[in-house]
Order: sequence, then structure tokens, then C-alpha cells
Amino acid sequence: MTTAIPIGVNLTSMGVPASWWSGTARLLESAGFRAVWCWDHFVSRGRLTNPVLECWTTLAATGAVTERIRLGAFVSNVTNRHPAVLARMAATVQEQTGGRLEFGIGIGGHPAEHLAYGIDYPAASERVELLEEQVAVIRALWTGGPVDFEGRHYRLAGAYAHPVPRPLPRIIVGGEKPGGARLAARVGDAWAMKGADYDRLEPIFRAALEAAARSRDQVEVIVALYLEPGVPPSRQPILADLAATAREWRDRGADELIIHWVRPRDITALLVAAERAGLSAG
Repeated sequence: MTTAIPIGVNLTSMGVPASWWSGTARLLESAGFRAVWCWDHFVSRGRLTNPVLECWTTLAATGAVTERIRLGAFVSNVTNRHPAVLARMAATVQEQTGGRLEFGIGIGGHPAEHLAYGIDYPAASERVELLEEQVAVIRALWTGGPVDFEGRHYRLAGAYAHPVPRPLPRIIVGGEKPGGARLAARVGDAWAMKGADYDRLEPIFRAALEAAARSRDQVEVIVALYLEPGVPPSRQPILADLAATAREWRDRGADELIIHWVRPRDITALLVAAERAGLSAG
């Protein structure tokens, strides 16, 4: 038995050791989940003193101790790295993991983090510009080069980039606002958003696909479902029947699900839900 659409898990990277993150990814692999996803934050959204794992090194380390589960950034913050550096990192992880990388990218949204690290935090409209230009740079570098690029924000001259990632990772644009939905429709291989925002943003996404002369088949839709705060893990509605949750979202138009912000206390209930849904048999 398999679920109607694939299900992945976004494990918290905040307040947990690296050994827990990689070890839990192995449990999720055994349970039949399609992918494990990591936030890209440098400091906590709660207390700034809380420990936080760095996204890309966590994915690389986890790739070395897993075999099948896909590994994704959910999502890389556009202001955290130059796109040439990010393209090189992603290509290397893709080779290290035998092609299991999921490449998520978004405009970010944690001003305190930028202030703490001295990273510029321009207005959302400019961060959308940055993201669109970064996607262009990354796609160009994933050809191997040479790449000449002259943009408003980034410039490359005769840039080579090896290894060339094979297969090319999906570029998943995280878009929780109308601008993000439109950008995903223009330049993404997939669009990711919160389930709570889906009904509001999906018509905007569809209209943007039409304006860009792209079909719905060209851009997959990934829905992130939050565990409800304050509800015990064993009583979480989306875990009560994962197979039914997947069918519901398939019928609403999603191609994939991510169970979002999973913490250590949630793992037992999550694994029980996976067993009930028959994920490990898929």
C-alpha cells in the first residue's frame, strides 16, 4: 500500500543535536517517507541563544548515512549565500547523495537573524528580484559553464562549475505570498506553500502560469501541513489517517505533502501514523 501522493517531513533544526537530526532521518527512511527537509536558519525564531543546525552541512552529513530518502532545503534563504556558492554546494550534495537532492529556495523572513549576522535584509519586493536572478544564475552554472551573467545583483564572467548535477534537482520556490506564488509559476519546477494559504494563493498561481505560457504539468505543487500547536502528537488531525490526508490533498490539486516543523516529541506518533498508512510497504 502507498499513499495517494508522496509525503515528506520537515524536521526542526532548532534546539536539536546533529546526531538526532541524521538519526531521525534514518528512521523516516525506514518508515517510507519520501523526503526529509531542513530549515535554512542561522539563529532560532525563538530565543536567539538556542542552538541551530546549519542547513546544507546537515543535508550533506545526512546523505552519508541514508540510502533512499530524498534530502531537501525547506527553503534556502536567498540572502544567506551568493548564488554561485549555493549552486556549487547543491551540485556537490547531489553527487554525494546519488541524485537525492531537493533544492528549495525562498526570500526569507526572519529579520532578527539578519540583524544578528550583519546580513542585509531588503524589502520583500527586492528579495523577490534577488530570488529570480539567483535561479537564473544557478540554472546557468548547473550546465557546467562557462557562464557569463550580467544582472542587476549578480555578475559572472567565464564561470565554470563542476560537478554538473545529474539529474538536475528540482528548483522548488517557496512562496507564501502572492509574489512568491507568481515567481514559482514563472521560474520554478515546483511551488511550495502552507496548506492554510493554498485556497487563497492557488488561483494566483494558476493565473501566473497562464501569463508565463506554462502548463500546470510543468510546475509541481508541494503543500506543507503544520502540526497543530498545543495538540498532543497522538491526537494530531493530519496524523490520524495519513492515507486519507494524502487523498484529500491530491483531490485538491497537490502533488506532494510535507509535514512541517516536526520536533523530537512528535516522532513516535509520526512513525505510528506512517505504519498505519502503509508507507513502509511502498
